This record gives sequence, C-alpha cells and structure tokens, in this order.
Amino acid sequence: MFRAVREQFDTIFREDPAAKSVIEIFLCYPGFHAVLAHRFAHRLYRWRVPLIPRVISQISRFFTGIEIHPGATIGRRFFIDHGMGVVIGETTEIGDDVLLYQGVTLGGTGNETGKRHPTLGNGVVVGTGAKILGNIRIGDHVRVGAGSVVVHPVPDYSTVVGIPGRVVRMRDQDGVLEHGRLPDPTGQALEDLSQRIAELEAMMRKMVDEQDRERRQSR
Repeated sequence: MFRAVREQFDTIFREDPAAKSVIEIFLCYPGFHAVLAHRFAHRLYRWRVPLIPRVISQISRFFTGIEIHPGATIGRRFFIDHGMGVVIGETTEIGDDVLLYQGVTLGGTGNETGKRHPTLGNGVVVGTGAKILGNIRIGDHVRVGAGSVVVHPVPDYSTVVGIPGRVVRMRDQDGVLEHGRLPDPTGQALEDLSQRIAELEAMMRKMVDEQDRERRQSR
C-alpha cells in the first residue's frame, strides 16, 4: 500500500505541473483520494465482502465527484486529473500509466451482462468529456480526444476523435499528442469538399468561356 501511495505522488508530480508539494496533493487532489479509496474497496470486493465496497465507493463519490465501481480493475500509476464527473464501470480494466481528465465515462451500452465495459491498455490518455462505451479494447498508448464518443476497438499508438470516434492518426511509440492540436476530420472533409467544388466551378467557367468563343468565331 505504501508503494502505491508513493507511486501516486510521483505520478501526479510528473503529470501535473501545478502540483507543488506532497501535502498539497494529499489535501487538495480528489483524483488522489478517489484512487486510494478504490484500491481499498477493490481489495474488499475481490475478497467478496458484501456491501462495504459499494459504500466506500459512494462515500468517495460524494467527496470527490468521481465514481469508480469497486469491481473495476486499475493498473499502476493511474491518474485522474481534476476528476469531477468521471465514471468508471464495474467490469472496466485499465492498464498502467493511464491518464483521465474530467468528465470521462468508461461505461456500458445497455443492460448487458458479463464483461460490458471497456479495456484500456497501457499509457492511454483520455481527454475531457470523452466517453468510451461497451466491451471494447483501447490499445496501448492511444490518445482519445476531448468530447469523443468511442464505441469500437482502437489499435495501439493511434489517436481517436469525433462522434463516433474515428482513428485519425497513427503515431510512433514516442509520438506526443497535444490536446489543443487535435485533428478535425469533419472540418477537413468539409474543407476538401469546398476545394473540390471550387475546382469544378472553375472547370465549368472555363468550358462556358470556350463555348462562347467558339460561337463568336462561327458567326
């Protein structure tokens, strides 16, 4: 348990430049509190202790605004930045070194039974307000853009944006994505369409001009 706490401190210092001290993290970081509460609740859940794990989860939700079902499996060095509104479902599986921003939902798509929540690989970053739904796998080192809704599996080292989420970029292992510079596939498609229309209009004008010249020459 002490190692997990130490790793949480180190992870927050690495991921959040606003973190100034251990005391500040201990007192002021709801993501830190929610993860520690989940570690304890999850252990009780695996021991099949009735009710108490859910009670711990609900108390943590009340104080942090972060809801993590005690059945969710979470790897090492997991960090929730800001955290308000984060929801993580019961059968969610999260790898190591995963970063979630506020408003993220790792949920189901209906009343399924069994494995019904997503699996996130190692090194995944999920942007603000993104939703990942259903029993799908998000590959290692994937970046999910803010506000995206992902309902299909995503391969390793890729970037997903949009509703529904689409893979718009494949990256090398060391590739870095800045959330403020996410690709806009819809905007790019509209820009390409506008350019194509302009080209067709230019071709039509050229054809009309040539026909006018031919008519004038034939008179």
